[in-house]
Amino acid sequence: MKNGEQTYANHRRMHPLFHYVFSLLALILLVASIVELIRSLQSGDQLLPSFLFLLISIIVIIVFLLIRTYPLKAQDRAIRAEENLRHYVLTQKLLDSRLTVGQIAALRFASDEEFPALCQKAADGQWSSDTIKKSIKSWRNDDYRI
Repeated sequence: MKNGEQTYANHRRMHPLFHYVFSLLALILLVASIVELIRSLQSGDQLLPSFLFLLISIIVIIVFLLIRTYPLKAQDRAIRAEENLRHYVLTQKLLDSRLTVGQIAALRFASDEEFPALCQKAADGQWSSDTIKKSIKSWRNDDYRI
C-alpha cells in the first residue's frame, strides 16, 4: 500500500471501477434483458431482439468473470514461485507440497522472520488462508496485487 502499512484489516484491494461500476452495470444489463424477454413473451412481440439482448448480457457477464479470473490465476502462479524462492532462500528448502495456492497467497504477507514457522504450521494444521492472515504478527506489504 502506498499510504502505509498493510494489515489484516486493510489488505483487501477493491478496484471501484471494476468491483462497483462494471459489476453494477453488468447486473443491470442482465436484469433488463430478462425483463425485456418476459415483456416480449407476454406481448407476443418478436422474440429475436429480446433473445439477442439476453445473449449479449450473458456474454458480458462471462467476460466480466473472465477479466477477473485470468489475471488472478497468473498472479497466483507468480506468488507461488516468489514465495517458494523466498522460502528456499530463508530455509534452503522448498515450500511444503501440502500448502495450497490459497495458503501460499496468504503467507506472502508474513515477514521473513515469521514466514518459515507459519508455513510449517499452515501445512501441518491445514489452516485456511484467513487463519494464516490472522496469525501474522508483522505484515509485509504487497503493493503489486491485481
